[in-house]
Amino acid sequence: MKLSRFTRAGSAAMVGALALTLAACGTDPNTGGGSDETGEATEGSSLSGTLSGGGASSQEAAMEAWRAGFQSLNPEVTVDYDPTGSGTGREQFIAGAFPFIGTDSALDEDEMKAAEETCGSDIIEYPGYISPVAVAFNLEGVESVNMSPETIAKIFKGDITKWNDEAIAAENEGVELPDTDITVVHRSDPSGTTENFVEYMSTVTPDVWDFEVEDVWPVKGQDSAQGTSGVVSTATSTDGAITYADASQIGELGTVAVGVGDEFVPYSAEAAAAVVSKSPRVEGTAETVWEYDLKRDIAGTYPIVLVSYHVACATYEDAATADLVKGLYSYILSDEGQAQGTETAGSAPVEKALRDEYLGAVETISAAG
Repeated sequence: MKLSRFTRAGSAAMVGALALTLAACGTDPNTGGGSDETGEATEGSSLSGTLSGGGASSQEAAMEAWRAGFQSLNPEVTVDYDPTGSGTGREQFIAGAFPFIGTDSALDEDEMKAAEETCGSDIIEYPGYISPVAVAFNLEGVESVNMSPETIAKIFKGDITKWNDEAIAAENEGVELPDTDITVVHRSDPSGTTENFVEYMSTVTPDVWDFEVEDVWPVKGQDSAQGTSGVVSTATSTDGAITYADASQIGELGTVAVGVGDEFVPYSAEAAAAVVSKSPRVEGTAETVWEYDLKRDIAGTYPIVLVSYHVACATYEDAATADLVKGLYSYILSDEGQAQGTETAGSAPVEKALRDEYLGAVETISAAG
């Protein structure tokens, strides 16, 4: 029995949560602003309607660019994306409120089972957005500092509390560090960015960062804010603050060059993308699920990388929803879509060989029956 809750607007199951006023039916998104077999965006659209998704706030800037590009090729289509945060996005997808989401951490086993029940089909999940997670700070007169993984973990754990602490000073000879209190600012909401950041610290400094890896910040008594924009805003207005956030959204904050082996590596899209391309796919996942076991100690790479996933049903209740999701994701994975994400949000283009794999799954999105 099919249990999909993704239906047209007006259905009682979707009240207040999902706008899908869709007019298209049975169209081919690859001739409606999607991409062809070469990965190039195509023109000429018969798609129309409104598609509303949400999730990871880290993807907000990139999703704005993708929405604009997709809508320019499909003038009768409106795509909305609500940056609710990864945790809320996954909850909304499982509840049937969003037909597509972005999430900074892959669905876990229980979430995957629940999502499959909601969709009544397999789940398609792949890295759609790759970006460095910057360790960003607000310290007058200082734009960049070096920090080893141990120093980063001790700061965020609360063991190092002053900017001129000898551990920081030893890694930054010649940099004048003030006797300013360090204010740690973390996400208050369940966040895949948090999970990626604590996984990094847990992996490379397990003797210091001895907390469980989860999407909720484990240290009590520190400052917090909602969403990526919230922590960046709080850090920007707080002298001595330090936080972690998607690098595309840190504004004027200073940044940390992270110790990897014998060198300190500043963040860059290229250095972050190299982590994904050199990391293995998690074993035991479904054919349409691409989750990666990220390696955080590869020389020359930026190790604090955010791999944010795109999630969709393989099958939807109606053709209009299927066509719009298929068209949007095909556009994002096209050469044009990747270029827009890089230019607007500073994200790393997904390697073409990987995009071809993901597109193969996206092309199978269809309607029930």
